[in-house]
Amino acid sequence: MMPRKSIFPYKSSKPSGFSPGVIANNVLFISGQVPVNSEGVTVGIGSCLEQARQCFSNIDEILISAGGTMDDLTKITAFLVNAGDYDDYAKVRLELFPEGGPASSTVFISGLVSSDFLIEIEAFAVLGE
Repeated sequence: MMPRKSIFPYKSSKPSGFSPGVIANNVLFISGQVPVNSEGVTVGIGSCLEQARQCFSNIDEILISAGGTMDDLTKITAFLVNAGDYDDYAKVRLELFPEGGPASSTVFISGLVSSDFLIEIEAFAVLGE
């Protein structure tokens, strides 16, 4: 059995039934991050640009908690409710990764767990040994 370690960046608000991040060997699997801040408040209602920033901020917090950085990301997948929001998401991604960013996929979907969420981003990272 491969050992794994759960990552909870906010000890005061642990989700039930899943881990925000899980490390197995040196791979960090990051659960889909939605635009909710550390206090549990939805950020940027109506703005995919602001929601994308919050999702990536959450990913960064998980990476930091796991001993990594955004440079360790190897793959991201964004789920967008509105195809018209792609440019806003892509703008944030380009700000974070102007050159040589992680592999990336974008999927357009009919909805997320809250009607206020316009985007969710999941990721994988390879951490240093």
